[in-house]
Amino acid sequence: MSPPDLAPAWFHIENEAEIASPALLFYQERIEHNLAEMIRIAGTPKRLRPHVKTHKCQPLISRQLELGIEKFKCSTIAEAEMCALAGAPDVLLAMPCVGPNAQRLASLAERYPKTHFSTIIDAEETLRFVAAAAQQHRVMIGAFLELDCGMGRTGIVPSEAADVLVHDIKEAPGLLFMGLHAYDGHIHEASLEERRAHCETAMAPVLEFRSRLQGEGIVMREFLCGGSPSFALHASDPQRTLSPGTTVLWDFGYGDRHPDLPFLPAAVLLARVISKPGKNRITLDLGHKSVAPENPHPRVRFEELPDAVAVMQSEEHLVLETDRAHAFVIGQVLHGIPRHVCPTVSMHNEAVVVREGRATEIWPITARGRRIHV
Repeated sequence: MSPPDLAPAWFHIENEAEIASPALLFYQERIEHNLAEMIRIAGTPKRLRPHVKTHKCQPLISRQLELGIEKFKCSTIAEAEMCALAGAPDVLLAMPCVGPNAQRLASLAERYPKTHFSTIIDAEETLRFVAAAAQQHRVMIGAFLELDCGMGRTGIVPSEAADVLVHDIKEAPGLLFMGLHAYDGHIHEASLEERRAHCETAMAPVLEFRSRLQGEGIVMREFLCGGSPSFALHASDPQRTLSPGTTVLWDFGYGDRHPDLPFLPAAVLLARVISKPGKNRITLDLGHKSVAPENPHPRVRFEELPDAVAVMQSEEHLVLETDRAHAFVIGQVLHGIPRHVCPTVSMHNEAVVVREGRATEIWPITARGRRIHV
């Protein structure tokens, strides 16, 4: 699908004078393009289990449900509850649930019986936490075996111990074995061929392990693989479910690195010039409380000033150095695309929705916090 017909200054808004800064903007037409591309690459919405951590926004869950996407993946209890509130029938919490979070997950399953909740398990200790909570709340919780395919963050490597853990999950009261989850967040080479080669190498032991389980008669309801950079690579195997996340909103971090992926930046930060503290400097009201600060500068790329250099950022201020400082006046609006959109979104309580060049409504960032009700 080709990109929508957008004016060169697609980021400008007719009524932006009404928007207080700093603000997070969601561009609806671009989001629709990205969702359509996700479905096109997957071949069918039924193969998608998109990660909601990027947007944390209930209206976007509702829109994906309208498009036929029924399964979702998340990282927090609040995100899982958000999906259930939107009416999602199938939600995977892709975090090991230990301590009180195991009880909270079971409470979600009890509170929202129309949603099937699952989680990941990579150790006997985690199994015991989740199974005990499921039995206490008298619910059935799905369990994916979390495999480490090279990232070294969570997961168990495909092995005899992993095989034993699968059988223990199957025998645990209150748990329903769902299948395998293999996240390859360490695979993000700029070269498509290098990314493909790395992905194939990482998946080889996973595929061998999967065949071994099938040979033992283990029924796997789902084989969930990959993230955004490897999304299209995993899509070539029709037996895999796909879980891209950043693809809904995109950012320039992935956009620059992966030009082979056909997604458009759909989230923009609106900021204003609040001071001109020197001949070649302008200061914006966009501190590191408004844009993800974990990366080096540029943390945000301004469409009007793509070559500006960030020389200072504090909690509420961003100082840019540019030879074009004289062309900007105090109060002027600038539009920036974040390098890393996921944690940037989580810094905002709401997003201003832009349709056909106008800000039309406000969407809450529903799961920004760690708790909604449960």
